[in-house]
Amino acid sequence: MAGSLSIRDVDDELIVRLKRRAARHGQSAEAEMRDILRQVLEGEADTDFEHLAAELRRLTAGRHHTPAEALQREGWNGR
Repeated sequence: MAGSLSIRDVDDELIVRLKRRAARHGQSAEAEMRDILRQVLEGEADTDFEHLAAELRRLTAGRHHTPAEALQREGWNGR
């Protein structure tokens, strides 16, 4: 199934450059955008949960964390 994207607030200069690049490649700006997205995202490996969790722990290291039990208790007491 093919989806669609809408990108807002694109600088006019970027649009001009995209259209020029598309013309050089003999295709529409829309087809050029698809190619650019495909090229960029093919180079990225899908990240597994363990890697994402480790990255999140690294990014939040040193921050105060409220244990889930405390948040649940707060929710129950607030009813």
